[in-house]
Amino acid sequence: MARKKTRRKSSKRKSRKHNRSRAGLVIKLLMVSFVIFAAYAIYLDIKVTRHFEGKRWALAARVYATPLDLYPGLPLTKRQLSQYLKRLSYKPVRQVTRPGHFAAGSVRMDIHTRPFQFWDGKSSGGLLSVYFDNGVISRIVDSVSNKAIPLARLEPVLVGSFYPVHNEDRILVRLDDVPPALIKALLITEDRDFYGHFGLSFRGIARAMWANIRAGGAVQGGSTLTQQLVKNFYLTDERTLRRKFNEAIMALLLEYHYDKNEILEAYINEVYLGQDGRRSIHGFGLASQFYFAKPLNELSLTQAALLVSLVKGASYYNPRRHPQRARARRNLILDTMASQGVMTKQQAKKAARASLGVTPTVPGATSRYPGFMELVRRQLRRDYREEDLRSEGLRIFSTMDVFTQDSSERRFSASLDLLESIKPQQGGTLEGAAIVTNTANGEVLALVG
Repeated sequence: MARKKTRRKSSKRKSRKHNRSRAGLVIKLLMVSFVIFAAYAIYLDIKVTRHFEGKRWALAARVYATPLDLYPGLPLTKRQLSQYLKRLSYKPVRQVTRPGHFAAGSVRMDIHTRPFQFWDGKSSGGLLSVYFDNGVISRIVDSVSNKAIPLARLEPVLVGSFYPVHNEDRILVRLDDVPPALIKALLITEDRDFYGHFGLSFRGIARAMWANIRAGGAVQGGSTLTQQLVKNFYLTDERTLRRKFNEAIMALLLEYHYDKNEILEAYINEVYLGQDGRRSIHGFGLASQFYFAKPLNELSLTQAALLVSLVKGASYYNPRRHPQRARARRNLILDTMASQGVMTKQQAKKAARASLGVTPTVPGATSRYPGFMELVRRQLRRDYREEDLRSEGLRIFSTMDVFTQDSSERRFSASLDLLESIKPQQGGTLEGAAIVTNTANGEVLALVG
């Protein structure tokens, strides 16, 4: 009996010792795992903060023609001024009520100019009236003060751009410049709890699933805007658990370090919204120009809803290629906004009847003036690196006069056609070039060929 008790006690001691050994091993494994996770989290934290605080985007350099200065005595007809304003995507209306509108009368043209950042300062824009007399500007009046002014400057025509090597293009906007209707549509559709969650929203995922089931289609997304920004900003599109894990951790870190409005502004400038050949359209600022040929702050409610609809799938809901899909998605967003009290059901129904409003043709990514652009590029290369031209978002104001350039191109083409008709060339066509300069200072006003 004594031997049996001794064996039992010995067996119990060995069992307890074995259990303690296993517990110790588990603790060590947990500690090692914690250290590895902490180290990996620190690595992700450094990645998040460095990229977010540094230069976030490579921005295209944009080349502009010389601005149009209006003053009494300038030989300019209403037709010429109207064509110039249309080149700037100003809209002819009966009565001017907002920036980007103009109205032409018998002897007067009312223009609401847009704000624009010139090389010597920013113009806030405003309402002015231009009077004509026999093809000459006779008077310019500030419509607010009703006083005559000696000079008014219109923004210049965009000549072309030098795009980043990866062909991403965007126009950066501040959150204050984004229409409230667009922000409301974006948050209601993509992340209703944006200002309440900490980067992840389990309630948002559940609500999105329920909303999609009720609607019979995808109305809301489950990922937060912060997660979407992390995926677009830092990660690839691979569908793996590792990528989703990184996305969740980085979303938490991003929310820890930065203000909600900073994150929202970054998202608005980063999100992919279309494709133009090899050039990808990123951010709502450029998308507004690409689809509607107007600045973001001039969008209507229905246009803002249409841009938000592209977040789900810019190619699938492309309003130029698939107008019915785009309309259905836009109207779904309008209905969601009505259900959340942002607008009434009657307003949503009225908005749903509106046309998509996109421009029929895509604003060209390539310049209408390749010869002049090449001249600009050659001169800039003397002072800037090619990398800077394609990434620093330079605003380059050239000496091109669009009236002179367009006139030179028409006359040049007519002259070549005339010469060809007189003596047709055998085995080829005539080629040539033309350059127009300002005799006073040597500035190049136009270049053809």
